[in-house]
Order: sequence, then C-alpha cells, then structure tokens
Amino acid sequence: MASEVLTERKSRRSALLGAIFLMATSAIGPGFITQTTTFTVSLGAAFAFGILVSILIDFVVQMNVWRIITLSGRRAHQIANTVVPGAGYLLAALIIAGGLVFNIGNVAGSGLGLNAALGLDPKLGGLLSAALAIVLFAVKRAGAAMDRVLIVLGLLMIGLTLYVAIASGPPVGDALRQTVWPDTIDVAAITTIIGGTVGGYITYSGAHRLLDSGTTGPEHVREVTRGALASIAVTGVMRFLLFLAILGVVASGVVLDTAGNATADAFQAAAGEFGQRAFGLVLWAAAISSVVGAAYTSVSFFDAFSARLNPPRPRAWATVAFIAVTTVIYLIIGTAPAALLVFAGGFNGLILPIGFTILLYAAWRRRDVLGGHRHPAWLLVLGALVSVVTWYMGVVSVRTIFDYLAG
Repeated sequence: MASEVLTERKSRRSALLGAIFLMATSAIGPGFITQTTTFTVSLGAAFAFGILVSILIDFVVQMNVWRIITLSGRRAHQIANTVVPGAGYLLAALIIAGGLVFNIGNVAGSGLGLNAALGLDPKLGGLLSAALAIVLFAVKRAGAAMDRVLIVLGLLMIGLTLYVAIASGPPVGDALRQTVWPDTIDVAAITTIIGGTVGGYITYSGAHRLLDSGTTGPEHVREVTRGALASIAVTGVMRFLLFLAILGVVASGVVLDTAGNATADAFQAAAGEFGQRAFGLVLWAAAISSVVGAAYTSVSFFDAFSARLNPPRPRAWATVAFIAVTTVIYLIIGTAPAALLVFAGGFNGLILPIGFTILLYAAWRRRDVLGGHRHPAWLLVLGALVSVVTWYMGVVSVRTIFDYLAG
C-alpha cells in the first residue's frame, strides 16, 4: 500500500512538472522567438514594458484558468458549454484553428533549427522532428514520455539563451528603466506577445494536462497554484533572456533584418559560430516542444465535436494525425513566413478574452460548476480587470494584427 501511494505521488509530481513545462514550452515556440526579435528590433529597450505587461497578464490568466479547470474537473470547452450553451463549440473551433496555424510554424521552425545547428535541409529537419513528436504520442505511456522530454528541452533553451544574453552585453540599466517607464507603448505588439505566451491553446495547455493526470479537486489547489506560478516564471525568464540577448546586439549597432532570420543573425553577432549553432538548438528545442504542446492541447478540444476522441488512445492517435496534417501542409508550402508567425500570436491574443471571460463568469456566478467551491475574490477581481484590458487591446489592435499578414 505504501509503495502504491509513493508511486502515485511520484506520478502526480511528474505530471505537475510536465504541466509546468508544457505550458512554458508551448509559449516558447518559433512564433515566440520571431515576435520577441521583431519587437525588440522595432521598439528597442521599450519592449521590456510589453514583456512586463504580458507576464502580469499571464499571472492573472493562468492562476484563474488552472484553478477553475482543475476545481471543476472539466475541460475549458465543457465549462463554456455548461455556462453558455454553444460557446464551447465556438471556443474549441477557434483554439483548434489557432493551434493549426501555429503548428505549421512550429514544424517549419524545427526544420530551420536543425538547418542552423547541423546543416540539414529544412524540410528534412521538419519531417524528422515531426516524426519524433509522433513517436512520443504513439508509445503507450505518452503522457509520461512527453513530460520528461519537455522538461529537458525547456532547460536546454534557458541555458543556451542565458549564455548568449551574457555574451551580447545588453544595456541592462536602460532595459530596467523602460520596464516601468517606456519611451513608447505599442498596444498591437503587447496584444501579440500576450497571444504568443498565454493566448489561444497555450491558455489551457497546463490545466488540461493536470486534468488528464487526475490532479483535480480542492485537495490539489495548493500544488496547482504552485504549478501555475512556476510555469509563468519559466516563460517570463525565457522571454527576458531572449529579449536581452537581442537587445545587446541591437544596442551595439548591428542592423537586423526582420524580413530574414534576424534571431540567427543576432546570436551569431553575439557569440560567433557557436552562437549560430546555439540558435539552431534553441529554435529546434522551442519548435519541437511547441509541436508537442500545440498538438496535445488542440486535440484536447476535439471531444467537443466527438466524444469518441475522449479516451487516451483515440486522443493520442488524433494527436498523431494533427501533427501529420500540419507537417504535410508545411512540406507543401515550404516555409512559414515571419509575418504568419507574428499574426498567429496576435490571433491567439484575440481569442484569449473569449474563453477567459466565460471561465471567469463560471467561477463568479456558477459555483456549481466548481463543485460548490468558492474561487478567491481577489483572483476574480484581477481576472475581470485583465478581461477588460484584453478585450480593449483586441478591439483596438485587430486591424493591425490582420495587417501583419500583408507583411
């Protein structure tokens, strides 16, 4: 009996770590890297303010979403359909569409990463990376395998980016000042990076992983809260490190062409040939982990349309199919332009307030959905403020975000 309890605790701890890195590495994809580089080049040190705003919004969103979903024991679209009949179908369709676009970019990014690191043809690299992701979901204990791989990839990205950030010698003092007092504020940029770190499928990735592992109910609220905080911290650290690495290069006078591979140029300028190889590994790790995260989370919404996809094995094979479809699309179009990756982040930012507002309403007015448990009032108040802010940012920046496609 004691050994069974110990095994269960280890399994739950592994699932919690997996949820932390699933959310964090889902946020740290090729789109994340492209968006951070694009806006650092255009805004300079002032982009630090946008990062701070995105982290604060991440905190409020993830703290609410993780607690609401795990307390209810239901997925986001199931809660939405209970509270507003039909809303769950809309939410699921939007999440799946956003995840599909993002995943094409993720597969493309994995190919570009292996090209920079090892010199492989990008299409071959993308195909091999997608095959690796498919193997993860084809094995019997897909969840445990996914958790371990994501943890290793997340630590690899942070370590390599930290090295390049130190090598680039960024103006840390100016970045700190503009974190709280920026020279300029770009609402569309902030909406886009919020979408790239917590919007769309990323909002629900960690919470849905905990749901699948059985970490639900009031007895697990404390560990769920710690997990949400840790996932936000990992994402925030990675974004600041990447921002500082690019800022150091930009501040030194190097001109980066965002129409090309600006991040690779920045890493090479900061650390020479090793920097270029490091960029390749960072991009590949970010891409392959996001392929896994986007596919896993998007497919967790499939059962809104077919209950037959709810059991673990059918869902695993649906995830394999999702990855295969996005890989075929990538192989056909041959590339995922930077403009598409930036647009996908903005699109996910537009999706964010829809599902988030519905979950907040469920916590505020439908305590029966949460098993009769009371959601903390301070989280609801902060959530309401963030909901208003994200709706406002979405409305004022929607045209600009769709204009990214013309870029």
